[in-house]
Amino acid sequence: MADSPPHPTTHAPLHDMDEWEDFLKTRYPEGESGDSGSLDNAGLPAGVAGTNKKKTEFRNYETDARPTVREFYRQNHAHQTLDFVRAKKAEYTPRNQRRMGIWEAMEFLNTLVDESDPDVDFTQIEHLMQTAEAIRKDGHPRWFVLTGLIHDLGKILCLWGEPQWAVVGDTFPVGCAWDRSIVFHDFFESNPDRAVPEYQTKLGIYSEGCGLDSVHLSWGHDEYLYHVVKEHLPESALYMIRYHSFYPAHKEDAYGYLMNGHDREMFRWVHAFNPYDLYSKGLERPDVNTLRPYYEDLIAEFFPPVLNW
Repeated sequence: MADSPPHPTTHAPLHDMDEWEDFLKTRYPEGESGDSGSLDNAGLPAGVAGTNKKKTEFRNYETDARPTVREFYRQNHAHQTLDFVRAKKAEYTPRNQRRMGIWEAMEFLNTLVDESDPDVDFTQIEHLMQTAEAIRKDGHPRWFVLTGLIHDLGKILCLWGEPQWAVVGDTFPVGCAWDRSIVFHDFFESNPDRAVPEYQTKLGIYSEGCGLDSVHLSWGHDEYLYHVVKEHLPESALYMIRYHSFYPAHKEDAYGYLMNGHDREMFRWVHAFNPYDLYSKGLERPDVNTLRPYYEDLIAEFFPPVLNW
């Protein structure tokens, strides 16, 4: 088992891990239709204050993206192959990297610093609490609040030496044709799977209605954390964790032909969670010391003291 992480790479395309999410807010502005759940008239949860901008106001989101974001997607789309995803699942789903509890994992994630700004304002724990507190403010069940608290813990993959493009980014199926709705679609020209005819068909290696559990999505923090916590949370929470970055599906209505009826039913939870994920950052700074006892009790309600990571 790894006892301590290597130093994060100094040549990452993104300046910090939040830069990808900042780009998503441009691509999927606040108030855009498509989300469901406990929403107010602006199309956002009551616990998330929004500006209700229209997606049509941001038609040039790819052209206007920062060079670091473009480079991130170039690497992501070039390297996320079916073979790569299978290899990463074989490496990480046995969960033999480290043994630690949920709060310890949050503190571990806190060591993922923004190298471009040594005086970064919000800690990773504060960002996690912002999401959870927005959900709690809207009166959602305790498991929903807990999901908001932990949903990004899979980003500790960066602390084990994984490049950013293998940790964050919009997820999409591999082993079949890439839907045109995937952001920076042209960057797939460099992906080796383009040379495999079967992978360039609509269904690829899958069958219609096979269900998302049978589909390999591009590797990242969503899939990794799902495997860490899948024995301890309700299925609705697991869908939120596993698919919250699957924007082609829950924002663009793509890949419906791979879903089964149960996936479509459960995706209402992914839609309900997504606004909290994107728009809670920047809200009131949480008091970690005051809130910690509440969240430690919440963690203990669902998780054992130590998990395999």
